[in-house]
Amino acid sequence: MSVGRWRNAMLAPAFALALPLAAVWWAFPQGLPLWRSIAIVTAWAGSALLVANLALMVREPHFARLLGGLEQAYLWHHRSGLLAYLLLLCHPLALAVEGWREAPRLAWQTLAPWTQSWPVWLGWAALLLLMFGLATTFALRLPYRRWRAFHYALGLGVVLGLAHIYVLLGGVELILVLIALAVLALGWRLIASDLGVAAYPYRVTDVVRQAAGMIEASLAPSAAALAVSPGQFVLAAVGDGAHYRGCGEYHPFTVSSVAADGQLKLAIKALGPCSQRIQDIEPGVLVRLQGPFGTFLAAAPRAPQLWIAGGIGITPFMAALRAQPCAQPTTLIYLYRSAADAAFLDELTTLAQTDPLFALLRVETGKDLPDFDALLSQVSELAQRVVNVCGPPPMVAALMPRLRQQGIAASAIHYERFDFR
Repeated sequence: MSVGRWRNAMLAPAFALALPLAAVWWAFPQGLPLWRSIAIVTAWAGSALLVANLALMVREPHFARLLGGLEQAYLWHHRSGLLAYLLLLCHPLALAVEGWREAPRLAWQTLAPWTQSWPVWLGWAALLLLMFGLATTFALRLPYRRWRAFHYALGLGVVLGLAHIYVLLGGVELILVLIALAVLALGWRLIASDLGVAAYPYRVTDVVRQAAGMIEASLAPSAAALAVSPGQFVLAAVGDGAHYRGCGEYHPFTVSSVAADGQLKLAIKALGPCSQRIQDIEPGVLVRLQGPFGTFLAAAPRAPQLWIAGGIGITPFMAALRAQPCAQPTTLIYLYRSAADAAFLDELTTLAQTDPLFALLRVETGKDLPDFDALLSQVSELAQRVVNVCGPPPMVAALMPRLRQQGIAASAIHYERFDFR
């Protein structure tokens, strides 16, 4: 892994761990029995980690860039939430073990909320809300709007858990700082992101059907324009039109074209209820955009390129090809199920005929994955190429070991997936 990629990969976990480590260092118990010390350490570490977890879900472009990208922030948001829950689950268990050393009845009273006072009830309520929020996190079939509402149970659980510690300890200033950070993160996510106060207004100027179940919408800025680079994506919420009703939820869509005057094009495939409704969008509809996000295609070293796209994964490559001619020899392997699903195919064919540095390998795969070894054998100087991959997770997972077997270094392989909420 290159130094730059390693640094970007470590930024989000370093941020997630910095706050709990500082909290444990500040509150580390001295001279207490082992299990009570474990209970204290897990409580502080889990609570501070949850505050960092809330900060990682803040969808602010500059902050996301500092963390190595929104995908890295979301990845560690999920991991830190699960780790924090496990730490906080250990807190009452450690207290119960400490009580067991005195009497089994005391251990049971520690684990029975109805035998405790209201400050302890706050802690149990926080733990139950965290359990509920984590359960809904992994419910992939849950409608997005309901999933998002349930996800706020995690935020409420964090605030209740911090209130539990604050009341029990009699008002510790560090807890007030953690509560303020948690409320700030929740407030930003709700007001600026989910309600769209920080969004940029655009209007739909044209809609083209590029393939079966896929449109490309042209957008013109109504005020200031986003500074988007090819390979990046935005979060878009589609409003209502004269004969169209939008879903109003923010969903990620990769930019398929970036114009000098600020106009953008978004390629949108019908993958869910909202994107299905967007297929009928009409000119004049207001679209609010947040971003841009993502670092895909950001690094363009002076080396031959191999691009591999599957389905809607062709979108970032289209933005790059439309922005300027290829500066290095570039081969694109474009995988699609059928001719009806092959978006931009005519345009790509024309580019391959007019740009001497661009070569196109088009493959109709049907429902199965292709023979990647046979495809890669058609690419000249494969081991010297920088590889960029964008497509569904099964395709990416099957392709990675094939690329390594062909002698391509891990540092030369970049990929983007679009399976996060």
